[in-house]
Amino acid sequence: MDRLVAPPGWPRAVRPPDAPDWEATACAWLLDQCPPEFRGYPTLRRHPVVLARFAVLHVEGCHAAVRRGLSEARADLPQVADGEVVEAAVQTYLTEEARLVGLRREVGLVEEALRGRRYRARL
Repeated sequence: MDRLVAPPGWPRAVRPPDAPDWEATACAWLLDQCPPEFRGYPTLRRHPVVLARFAVLHVEGCHAAVRRGLSEARADLPQVADGEVVEAAVQTYLTEEARLVGLRREVGLVEEALRGRRYRARL
C-alpha cells in the first residue's frame, strides 16, 4: 500500500493528498486564507482548483502590499509617528512578509495537489 505523503511546507490543517476527505480539508483551509467574501461565491465553493488559484493570487497580492508598505514606511510614517513607532511598524511588516512567504508556499502546494501532483517519500 502506498503511503500518503505531503511535501515539506504542507499546511498542518490539510490532510495529505488522497487521504479520505483531503479535498474538503484543503477547501476549508483555503477559504480560511482568503477574505470572508470568497465563501459567498458558489464557483469557489464548488471548484477546489479555482479556489486554490484565487487563494494563490490573494496571498501574492497581500505580499505585494506588504513589500510596498515596507519600502515606503521609513519615508511616509515619520510624518505621523515617532521613530520608535516607525521601527515597530517596519518590524511588523517584516514579520508579516515572512508569514506570507510561508503561506504562499503552502497555498501553492495545495493548488498543485488539487491539480493532480502527488509526492513521494524521500529516503
